[in-house]
Amino acid sequence: GESRNFIVTRFDDKTLTVDGNNPLSGRDVTFMLEILSIRDATEAEKRLWRLLREIAPAWKIRRQHPVGRYILDFACPSRKLAIELDGGQHAIQAEADAARTEALAQRGYRVIRFWNNDVLANPEGVAAAIMEALRQDDCES
Repeated sequence: GESRNFIVTRFDDKTLTVDGNNPLSGRDVTFMLEILSIRDATEAEKRLWRLLREIAPAWKIRRQHPVGRYILDFACPSRKLAIELDGGQHAIQAEADAARTEALAQRGYRVIRFWNNDVLANPEGVAAAIMEALRQDDCES
């Protein structure tokens, strides 16, 4: 198909406006964000996405999932689980991360975080922690 560039001119909780018109909503927003994020994903994000699709096919885990004013790296909406990857810049953003985690908690989400290096060096450990978090949710239901 024909390649086309888009300019996101507005984004809020429910609507993504592209090129100043044609607002998208619902699944269209998630789909567009996934398309936009694939191009800019880090190696750790790409690897974790492949891992999640392999270890947790029963859960519908999404990439770049919007929740409120935040875009989660990965989320399992049915479990209200946010999976965030942190690079080196997050070491100096601890206060902002704490505020983000609190805002997500107010929407019912639990947040688990991994360093990019953990995903690259210890994918089995990351997979085990994610599966434990998903199962923990099962026990609490």
